[in-house]
Amino acid sequence: MRHAWVITLLLIAGCGSASQQPQANADAGALPLIACTDPRPEVCTMQYAPACAELAAGGSREYASACNACSDPAVSGYR
Repeated sequence: MRHAWVITLLLIAGCGSASQQPQANADAGALPLIACTDPRPEVCTMQYAPACAELAAGGSREYASACNACSDPAVSGYR
């Protein structure tokens, strides 16, 4: 009975001391802005790799890929 009590206390103490790991890239603002270069793409492959684009006039918009984002002249860069 004494061994069961000790094991229970060790399990409770172990669960209470678990450390919290920081979330990597929890904020989209932490990612660097990649500028679109000239010449802009005219044809993009049909891949889905979402990119958050920053518009030159302000604001943001999501595109299916970085290529699709940079093919839009209103986009200045993407994350």
